[in-house]
Amino acid sequence: MKLLVLGGTVFVGRHFVEAAVSRGHEVTIFHRGQRGAELFPDLDRVLGDRDGGLDALEGREFDAVVDCCGYVPRVVRQSVEAFRDRAKAYLFVSTISVYADGNPAGMDEGAELIRLEDPTVEEVTGETYGGLKVLCEEVVEEAFTGRSFIVRPGLIAGPYDPTNRFPYWVGRIAKGGEVLVPNRPTAPLQLIDARDLGLFMVLGLERGLTGTYNTAGPQMRFVDMIESCHRLNMGAQLVWADEAFLAEQGIQLWGDLPLALPSEGSDALMQVSSARAIAEGLTYRPLDQTTEDTGEWLRTEPPAGSPKYGLLTPEREAAALQAWKAQ
Repeated sequence: MKLLVLGGTVFVGRHFVEAAVSRGHEVTIFHRGQRGAELFPDLDRVLGDRDGGLDALEGREFDAVVDCCGYVPRVVRQSVEAFRDRAKAYLFVSTISVYADGNPAGMDEGAELIRLEDPTVEEVTGETYGGLKVLCEEVVEEAFTGRSFIVRPGLIAGPYDPTNRFPYWVGRIAKGGEVLVPNRPTAPLQLIDARDLGLFMVLGLERGLTGTYNTAGPQMRFVDMIESCHRLNMGAQLVWADEAFLAEQGIQLWGDLPLALPSEGSDALMQVSSARAIAEGLTYRPLDQTTEDTGEWLRTEPPAGSPKYGLLTPEREAAALQAWKAQ
């Protein structure tokens, strides 16, 4: 297949491209060149901004467009309109964050979606992210009726993860010493390896899949993830601190200590059904493999830039550990 990837050099897009190339597909990457400019030197790469800069692809036709970086419906509309008659299919990477609060655990693709009060908003924040993705999905489905393939992943892990959610724990426990861990061991958690997601996307295009598919990871507990990281360095000492104590120390779950859900929040989004995707070929590698490969990536190619999660500094952690032991 001839594939156009919007993005393609960061995390999910990067793993999709690797999977597509490994399976013999012809890939063109359209990106701004701000990240991963050195990647895939042998592929057809076109530099440009998808917001107003798609003219660089004028006249070119593809079997599928793969949209890894669509967040605002106005911008997504530009690409779907540009390729409505020049691509056979459109694959859009969405998110389980499209689901509204109040949906039950085990929700499938038919669960209630978020609706923004102001559908014209374009600032992507924690409050608007899911609702904007809903609108993006609708733009894709309208232009590619019967030809759209939408995946809704949950938390994504693996090498090249720029979020620092899973890498925080891999890297922190690998450093050893006393490690501050929130005492939420049974909190539900779902992680999908970006490579498994990327492969499912490629296989889906090969099979002509259409429609919407949840692609959250297998069900696990927070402690399962911590124990997988701990197996990389059994010498690290895990200090399980109560949620109330962490709050007193000004330490936030999810932001400072990622992947740990606060007890008062809803955990339904960590118990999403991906049965439809599994029935169509989605598979999961062992968590330990994801952990080991993420650790190797952190050792050999440390991520650049400021992290979005895992914001607990060594100084703040040390102070909290001292306070915990002084109780």
